[in-house]
Amino acid sequence: MSNKKVALVTGSGTGVGAATALGLARLGYNLVINYAKSESEALATEAACRAAGADTLLFKADVSDDKACKDMVAAALSKWGRLDALVNNAGITTFSGGANWDALDAEVFQRIFEVNVLGTFQMVRACVPHLKISQGCIVNVSSVAGALGIGSSVPYIASKGAMNAMTLHLARTLAPDVRVNAVCPGMITTRWFVDGVGQENFEKLKTQYEQTTPLGRACTAEDVAESIIWLVDGARTVTGETILLDSGLHLGRAVTVPARSAGQ
Repeated sequence: MSNKKVALVTGSGTGVGAATALGLARLGYNLVINYAKSESEALATEAACRAAGADTLLFKADVSDDKACKDMVAAALSKWGRLDALVNNAGITTFSGGANWDALDAEVFQRIFEVNVLGTFQMVRACVPHLKISQGCIVNVSSVAGALGIGSSVPYIASKGAMNAMTLHLARTLAPDVRVNAVCPGMITTRWFVDGVGQENFEKLKTQYEQTTPLGRACTAEDVAESIIWLVDGARTVTGETILLDSGLHLGRAVTVPARSAGQ
């Protein structure tokens, strides 16, 4: 068995997943780098984690495939004999907009739920027996979509709401052996957003976001990874939380109450 802790990060070829994997590698974790399509980026993430001192396992798997989830966990156990953390980062959407319902059908809904909800559950189910042994943790990468009901599409919003509810349930049922939390980012300045809406729309959305949130900034992949890593490697008394990483978007627009005039 490895003396170093082991983390499995789904969807860790790019973006938040890649930043999380690299951050954990720098803290001394060995890493399972998972990808479904982005092989060249996943290889780059693996190389960066190795350069940071981690032993790695690169594994191609679609988390909506239950057998692939089980095979990935089995490969990690075969290599290191332990599993300490699961980060459910793999996720998909369609950028149809919040009210463009005619662009949606049952197939789109089902595919998004297969990855975002069923995939998360299947990874949890495959990992839990081993996480209980290590007194480990799970971090689900959700979204403000699930907390505020806003986002790229109705099925995405619904899937992240389901992920948040599942996080609460798992935190209760897996305690005290396994901590379970979720992070809920707002806008993230990654390729995922740019590819979804196009560069011009991305810049407009980013400007609007920065002008209307109290902290005036969108998340970077590293911002989100920082919170995930804290939940994995620290936060020993934190479970059942869905942490909003939205620069205060959930606070809404400030309403200024005028001061009472003298003599009134």
